[in-house]
Amino acid sequence: MPTGIRLQRIQDRVRQELSELLIRETNDPRLKNIFITDVKIDKELAFAHIYASAIEGASRSAEILEGLESASGFFRRTLASRVELRAFPRLKFHWDPTPENADHIEKVLAELREKK
Repeated sequence: MPTGIRLQRIQDRVRQELSELLIRETNDPRLKNIFITDVKIDKELAFAHIYASAIEGASRSAEILEGLESASGFFRRTLASRVELRAFPRLKFHWDPTPENADHIEKVLAELREKK
């Protein structure tokens, strides 16, 4: 089992490499204009929970998650060759609503400032 610091380094590396894969090596139109917001890997290194979001928001979430799932074999194989681990974790993709929530909060705060 990796230490907390090592696990954080692995998560950061996976996020960085996956982001580069999405930009440079993915041709699927469903995966354009998306970004990886977070990667959480369990202590046993069995699963990597990958959180994604898009500029357009949740309107494309189902399409994006479907595209990520269909390319998960390619992502896992490529990441396994770039990130040295004995056994690379399986990838599970999730939609991250955090950017949309932050945008909503910013709009509400802007409205409150205008009312003053």
